[in-house]
Amino acid sequence: MGGPALNPVVVLGATGSIGRQTIEVAERLGRPVVGLAAGHVSDALIGVAAAHPDAAIAVANPAESHDLPPTLAGRIAFGPDAVLELAGIPGATVVNGIVGSAGLPPTLAALAAGNEVALANKESLVAGGPLVAAALERGGSLIPVDSEHSAIWQCLAGEDAATVARLIVTASGGPFRGRTATELETVTPAEALAHPTWEMGPRITIDSATLMNKAFEVIEAHWLFSIPYDRIDVVVHPQSFVHSLVEFIDGTVKAEVGPPDMRKPIQYALTHPGRRPAPHPAVDLVGRTLTFETPDRAVFPCLELGYEAGRRGGVATAVLNAADEVAVEAFLDGTIPFPAIARVVERTLDGFPEREPTSLDDVLDADREARHRARRAVRDEASRR
Repeated sequence: MGGPALNPVVVLGATGSIGRQTIEVAERLGRPVVGLAAGHVSDALIGVAAAHPDAAIAVANPAESHDLPPTLAGRIAFGPDAVLELAGIPGATVVNGIVGSAGLPPTLAALAAGNEVALANKESLVAGGPLVAAALERGGSLIPVDSEHSAIWQCLAGEDAATVARLIVTASGGPFRGRTATELETVTPAEALAHPTWEMGPRITIDSATLMNKAFEVIEAHWLFSIPYDRIDVVVHPQSFVHSLVEFIDGTVKAEVGPPDMRKPIQYALTHPGRRPAPHPAVDLVGRTLTFETPDRAVFPCLELGYEAGRRGGVATAVLNAADEVAVEAFLDGTIPFPAIARVVERTLDGFPEREPTSLDDVLDADREARHRARRAVRDEASRR
């Protein structure tokens, strides 16, 4: 997973949380930002484009190619292919902060160009793990940006993979930790979006509340570190101070700790294998209490659904992701209650034809079919309310 540490930076999802923090870190490090991609033209995109006048710009939505401000004229292209072109800029570190399955094609394009991909897009590995693994055999490199996977990656540095006993992925538990299944029937989207630790986008925040986000991270860890699912554990750690751990066969456990701040793993992704000073306060352990709990898989069944899909393999994890995306959207717009998210996902997975993806089209076909099944399940859930 190595690579040059001083590449110019391309930021995909430039106006999202990861994108904004990546640009902040790159500016502080003096790294040139040569590409910016976003889903839509917005004031945020116009602002960051003005701050980086030499950066090429791509907007995924082709319908927005009108009424552009003069500052963007001549430097902007539209449509999904424009995003792929940015991802393929030679010699770049491509930070993929796109949300959703739309992030998979740019990851593959960046790897095909031999680029270093700093990956914050979960769906690249959740939906397309086999494709990304095959692409890595042909070139390019992958760097984890999620705090949990960055922690594991750093704990594994210099270690023999054969000495790893298990990976331990930490979870905050989300806003509903300790609630009963009955209590969850009446929670609102506003309550679910009130994450106790991290500030994230709507979908990932809901996924954190259902523990689906942790299911996705288990699948990611499997692909990133070539560890079987039965050696990847999840523990609930409400303080979000320990970002994940690695246990070795001699009983030694290594962990990466510190206050939750995504700029730290982003910076390491841009500077590895070296380190640079950063304006983070010193870690203060005095008076701090750290607790760990077993996740309640009965109340939060999405975690177990993730393990089941991962063990099933093939397109099952792509189906998991697509169904979850549909179900989360339905919860956010008030169509279904919170516990129905897991029911929609489970119903979509049940009986879905098993097949091994050999191309991006295979994944996209499974994604479309899963969304169709999930929408049908959403309608059924809504009719019971």
